[in-house]
Amino acid sequence: MRALLEIELDTETTNALITDGTVRERFERIMSNLRPEAAYAFARNGRRCQIVVIDIADEASIPSICEPFWLEFNADVDLHLCMNPEELRAGLDRVGR
Repeated sequence: MRALLEIELDTETTNALITDGTVRERFERIMSNLRPEAAYAFARNGRRCQIVVIDIADEASIPSICEPFWLEFNADVDLHLCMNPEELRAGLDRVGR
């Protein structure tokens, strides 16, 4: 099932990781485990953010998806199930049946 992760990194924590040179390795390790369909980085409200589109095998996968961002970046993480246009059409076809 497709999901959208909104990740807002804690500035103080991330600044320390940038300064000590470990931010890239940590982020790449997490992303290699997630194998995202798409990933984008941007600034929001003065903080470092990412939006990542991933596939979730099942609900039991949620802790292994979110915990690394919480533990390593003290991040705020929101996870939303989402659909592409074909999935939305299929879902709308089921409405009212």
